[in-house]
Amino acid sequence: MKNLKKLIFLSLLVSLGLALSIIESFIPIPFIIPGAKLGLSNMVVLITLVVFGLKEALIVGILKSLVFTLATGSISSLFYSLSGSTLSCITMFLVFNYFSNVFSLIGVSIFGAVAHNTAQILVASLMMNNYKIFSYLPVLLLTSLFTGYFTGLASIFISKNLKKTFPKIYKTN
Repeated sequence: MKNLKKLIFLSLLVSLGLALSIIESFIPIPFIIPGAKLGLSNMVVLITLVVFGLKEALIVGILKSLVFTLATGSISSLFYSLSGSTLSCITMFLVFNYFSNVFSLIGVSIFGAVAHNTAQILVASLMMNNYKIFSYLPVLLLTSLFTGYFTGLASIFISKNLKKTFPKIYKTN
């Protein structure tokens, strides 16, 4: 029964991540930077990492990317999303587990946002066979500071409320 509850909770997290991704795709960002997004669905991955651990966070991130691709029909975005989500998740895990005495969830989220954008630029460079796309990276990294801060701040609030509401699910891994 415990595994069923965990599976249902993880399914809800994937659904929430998908919903946030779809909502975010409709939000026009008044930036000069094309393709920049707030990373709302990354909150779900960060919270999954905090509550359950790396394996579950990777599963939620990968499933969110796959289902978003199925929902939108954008196959090319799958490569960007999967690479960004995977590297971001691994980076956030390393920072959260080994440097949590130095960085709060805001710092963890900023590292995740930087890793996400770096992975996406790397994939874009490989897909376009053009290394000059890396000139776009400093602008995206600057944007990562702000989006990572917002995502981390929201994750702190959400995880504190989750801990109060569902104390039994914390660290079940």
